[in-house]
Amino acid sequence: MVLLPKTLQAQAGLNNSLMGQSVAAARDAQMQSQDYTFKYGDFRTLITPSFAAQWNDNVRLTKTDMWDDYIMDPSVRIASSYPLTQRNILSLDVSVGYRRYLNHAELSTFDLNSSTGTGLSFDIGIKDFTFNFHDWFKYTQDASQNATVANSGNYGTFQNTAGLSSTWDLNQVTLTAGYDHQNVISTSGQYNNLNHSAEMFFLRSGLQVHPQVNVGLETTASYTRYSQTGTRNAANGLNDNDAYTVGPYVTFTPGSALQITARGGYSIYQFQQSSLAMQTSDQNSWYAGLTVTHDLFDSVSYALDAGHETTLGTQTDLTEDWYFRPNITWKFIRDLTFNTGFSYQHGKQGQGGSMLAGSPLNNYLGEKYDWYGMTFQAAHPLTSRLNLALNYRLTIRSSDRQNNNYTQNMVGLELSYHH
Repeated sequence: MVLLPKTLQAQAGLNNSLMGQSVAAARDAQMQSQDYTFKYGDFRTLITPSFAAQWNDNVRLTKTDMWDDYIMDPSVRIASSYPLTQRNILSLDVSVGYRRYLNHAELSTFDLNSSTGTGLSFDIGIKDFTFNFHDWFKYTQDASQNATVANSGNYGTFQNTAGLSSTWDLNQVTLTAGYDHQNVISTSGQYNNLNHSAEMFFLRSGLQVHPQVNVGLETTASYTRYSQTGTRNAANGLNDNDAYTVGPYVTFTPGSALQITARGGYSIYQFQQSSLAMQTSDQNSWYAGLTVTHDLFDSVSYALDAGHETTLGTQTDLTEDWYFRPNITWKFIRDLTFNTGFSYQHGKQGQGGSMLAGSPLNNYLGEKYDWYGMTFQAAHPLTSRLNLALNYRLTIRSSDRQNNNYTQNMVGLELSYHH
């Protein structure tokens, strides 16, 4: 699987609700699929093991004194579903793996993730209402997937998001509301400043003004509290905050092959001076996003994600950035699939200033950076059940802080078995 790098999500409450939409679509696709490894009545389980061997020329993301390494990455994906009734469905989708660094064993780590983000989910349908109870979890350690991090090989987090949502379908009008509780824990003591919990709420209303056009309004509220604030040990501690967003969206679907979604709005961040290391202040901004998915031909499909966002930071309270992420899948050669992707992000980290002399955050406050990513994959089925893929990823980070520049190349082979 080729994954373009992504930073921490903007406006956590808003993007958490959008993730719920994509997860629901993935569950529908999973239910429609007839593939399974084990089946008992209506209960189905699909088990997909894989093994990847990679070479990485800069595992610590440094400008100089770069470490290269060979990485072995066995994993298995388990996707299960049990429809109690047509509208009451219990599902699980999770991938578990272990990345073993041959030369630098201290960087070896487990991975817990899902290709769809589904985790554990339970849908209940009652008349015009659909309720969803879920628990999404993710444990990963890969600093090159975060644009705000440099000079580190052990950045990572464990995230657990549990909550519920409810959708009231009134034919041309749809109302959706939800709540999530999220815990984030760093996989390394170096980043304990990221440990926090958050309460997230969202409300969305949609109106079908045309068979191909939906418009609506969405608003969110998020309350984030860091566990390391208020302690002298938190040399780069972050500040507690309340965040709110509100804005319209429109979705245009002229056919099954093309969908365009545009959204924008206003965001408010209210920071409390809970950190002993970092001065802070409230900040208001705006967000905008454009998402396009298009199956242009049977052999060519593409996706595009672009916009402007503000995000809670990893080194500072807040990061503001522009992003552009196109991706194209090509199938013009029989039994050979190509996937090419690109990402670009221009951002600025930090507000306020350091309250502690020599604090590590001084290297990031006010930093301006550019972050480039390029991916390539060529996949070929060796048999009806065995697939081989060649993967390449290039990541480049440039910064007005010279020590925060780096270039990373990663190339690998992946063998996956599909029952």
